[in-house]
Amino acid sequence: MSSIEVHGSCDPRFEALRDAFAGVHEEFNEQGSSCAVYWQGELVANLWAGQRNSDAEPWQQDTLVNVFSVSKAVTAICAQRAVDLGLLDLDRPVADYWPEYGCNGKKRTLVKWMLNHKAGQPAMKTPLPGEAIYDWERMVETLAAEEPWWEPGTQHGYHMISYGWLVGEVFRRAVGVSVGNFLREEIAGPLGLDMHLGVADVDFPRVAGLQAAAQLPEAGRVSLFNHVMSNPTSITAAALTNPMTIMNGANTDEWRRAEIPSANLHATASALATLFGKVAGREGVISDAALTRCYLEESNGEDPVLLTNTRFGPGFMLQQPGSVEAEFGPGSNAFGHPGAGGALAFADPDQDLGFAYTMNQLGPYVLIDPRPRKLIDALYRCIR
Repeated sequence: MSSIEVHGSCDPRFEALRDAFAGVHEEFNEQGSSCAVYWQGELVANLWAGQRNSDAEPWQQDTLVNVFSVSKAVTAICAQRAVDLGLLDLDRPVADYWPEYGCNGKKRTLVKWMLNHKAGQPAMKTPLPGEAIYDWERMVETLAAEEPWWEPGTQHGYHMISYGWLVGEVFRRAVGVSVGNFLREEIAGPLGLDMHLGVADVDFPRVAGLQAAAQLPEAGRVSLFNHVMSNPTSITAAALTNPMTIMNGANTDEWRRAEIPSANLHATASALATLFGKVAGREGVISDAALTRCYLEESNGEDPVLLTNTRFGPGFMLQQPGSVEAEFGPGSNAFGHPGAGGALAFADPDQDLGFAYTMNQLGPYVLIDPRPRKLIDALYRCIR
């Protein structure tokens, strides 16, 4: 019997998931985390355990966590909703919406290439000070003025942080509001989902404090740290360290207040699982046509930024069966996104299922962490 005190609710059919969640806390010495599953129109599991911060305050049902690149998938859902509303056309040139962008080899860049990582701007070339990351206009003006690393549309490479300003600015120009405002007004607010691109000061006490990873990845897994140390002028190094606040800003008030649609969504696991479950279950968040677009492959192959094979749809990481880095369980059409350090959310439209895992102890993995992997394995045993 586990000594970990697990809180929350769990349908009896998902007791194996609850047991796995307690087991992950013990095996990995978790600080605090949450796991949620939305299946066939119902939140069937909403579990949490452990401590929210270094002051040993308990994790609560409403604890918010920065989920890093899970943000990209939520931003992509906003983009699909905007397409449904006739506000955004993914096949149009970016310059039609954002004229200043159409220079230095980027005139023919399509909106969809910003979502599927083919835009050729996975990092900024201009050295930037740490505070620049919180200056929206400076970041988008920098990207608009620069030459791409490769000819847009000819290959893909993970736009780790730049995705947020690229997608975010073309979205703002087309729709008339920021992704964060659109998320709040069109999706999270109406559905009662506790997720925020830009956290209000009043909610800061609910935010989990993140703890840095204490070890390197297992042998054979993607390890960007060593690459960056030995290749400081590489695209990967630029993507991770320019500006340096990408690496060290996440626990600051400035980071929490900012809107960085690639990296600083703060959410509960239940909100994420519900959103992805409603998308998967065709509950009106996006159209059926948009759902089909979500899991259609647009990019696939060796990724010069992540240094592994990646496969993307329009803003979503797609299923890669058998890949320790990128398999979302057995669902052939599953799509979603991992977040650096361990967070994960995905939709499985074949099962009408949404899954999410959030935590405050960062692991060393860039893609799918061993902790949610164990939870996913238990989850699918419950629904077979």
